[in-house]
Amino acid sequence: MTMTALDQLSVPVPAADFRNAIGHFATGVTVVTSVGADGEPVGTTANAVSSLSLDPPLVLVCFDRASMTLEAVRAHGAFAVNVLAAPQRHLSANFARRGLTAAWDEVRHRPGPTGSPRLEGVLAALECTVEHYLPGGDHEIVIGRVRDVETSGDDVAPLVFWRGGYAALGKS
Repeated sequence: MTMTALDQLSVPVPAADFRNAIGHFATGVTVVTSVGADGEPVGTTANAVSSLSLDPPLVLVCFDRASMTLEAVRAHGAFAVNVLAAPQRHLSANFARRGLTAAWDEVRHRPGPTGSPRLEGVLAALECTVEHYLPGGDHEIVIGRVRDVETSGDDVAPLVFWRGGYAALGKS
């Protein structure tokens, strides 16, 4: 029996090939923050963040199912998306610690209207309440309704991730 073109598509794409291909898609870098059950701030670096709808204003964030920040978002019901500027690579690295909590001692922040931490010096902060949770393979998709926004007047370039590293874009 011969395979058709569609039959060949049923063969899974190797994870390494998928990661390499998707790495060619440049993304902004954010830190998604919330409040843990103990009342302490939590956060994770995320580039799987996207606007979803203007009316109503919705964003989607994809979290690893084992994420401590996802656990906090579930309990708190709210989160903030902090859009990082090019000089904030240190924040990206701090909040990208898999399986460890980020160090908050040196991170300047304040609570926003939902209580979720807003990081100082970010290009934009979007505070959201959770609208929906959806399964997404090894991740969970959280759709948030944007309740408050704050943008910086600074003329600074965004922090961008591309092909496994940070990339320059515009001014810095």
